[in-house]
Amino acid sequence: MRMISNPFRAVGLSHKDLTDVPYPSINADAPQALLARCPHAGITPLVDAPTVAIACNVAQVLIKDERTRMGLGSFKALGAAYVIASDAAKGKARGATYVTASAGNHGLSVAAGAAAFGARSVIFLAQTVPEVFAARLRDMGAEVVRAGANYEASMDAAMQNAAETGAILLSDSSWVGYTSRPHVLMEGYLALMAEVFTQIDSPPTHLFLQAGVGGLAGACAALARATWGDATRITVVEPDAAPCLIASVEAGAPIETTGPSSAMGRLDCKVPSLIALKGLARDADYFMTVSEAEGAAGADQSAAHGFKSTPSGAAGIAGLLTADRTVLGLDAASRVLIILSEQAET
Repeated sequence: MRMISNPFRAVGLSHKDLTDVPYPSINADAPQALLARCPHAGITPLVDAPTVAIACNVAQVLIKDERTRMGLGSFKALGAAYVIASDAAKGKARGATYVTASAGNHGLSVAAGAAAFGARSVIFLAQTVPEVFAARLRDMGAEVVRAGANYEASMDAAMQNAAETGAILLSDSSWVGYTSRPHVLMEGYLALMAEVFTQIDSPPTHLFLQAGVGGLAGACAALARATWGDATRITVVEPDAAPCLIASVEAGAPIETTGPSSAMGRLDCKVPSLIALKGLARDADYFMTVSEAEGAAGADQSAAHGFKSTPSGAAGIAGLLTADRTVLGLDAASRVLIILSEQAET
């Protein structure tokens, strides 16, 4: 475990690559209005988990359980499908082809959105992505292409395909010159936090947010800050093998990291989303990493208390279990919010 306090908290990170990059949206009304018209949408539960709280020696652990989100098994259902639905509302989705790379769940959202609105989807997967995800994508009508040894290589292939075919690139990350669609995509995630605000009596003292490229963490942190102010300490949790956000904050600039593949596959991203990085540098209090063993222990602990997930989905619990309690101000009176971001693999 490695942890740092964010030196850019409230001030923000100034770097030339971030100059024209927008901060994450805090307009939760837009995705909520669209979801209200979706027959598959439903509010996911916020569960009080007293046995988890006892195991972690805090007063309360609240788990926002995204495993049933729109039948897709993760919070990602709120992202790419929201972008495609927004395109459809403008008459731009039907007949279009959406291309992306995915570590699994983002691809499911692209495939579901494309199928719902008469579009085609092509999903590029790295060789490390489990075949179970590829099979689910094909069952939803997507074309699956295996490309590269990691997420970054599969994204390069997707970008090349979009450039050659004229298809619409729909990434869940953002970089210089590519921010419009990922900004809308992250806005879709705000529906999750907007639900939390109606389900919780008072702000939690602590919020743990797992991150790959940082889209979920960036969106949730931005809206939490706008709503709860400084009442909540926000900690971003990444794998040791893919510490792109903590490394970028330490460097004061976007950094591409290297490392082995992580069992926290959906968090195994070596390059941060610039929108997420810009937002988290302003909004997060702490950044930390967890080892492969710590990630597995988080998933085991989660399952032991009735919340079966993956090391990626339960990374917030892993963070809570391994964090430096003194640095974060965690004690027996703390009330902690965690997002269980995906269902267990089958």
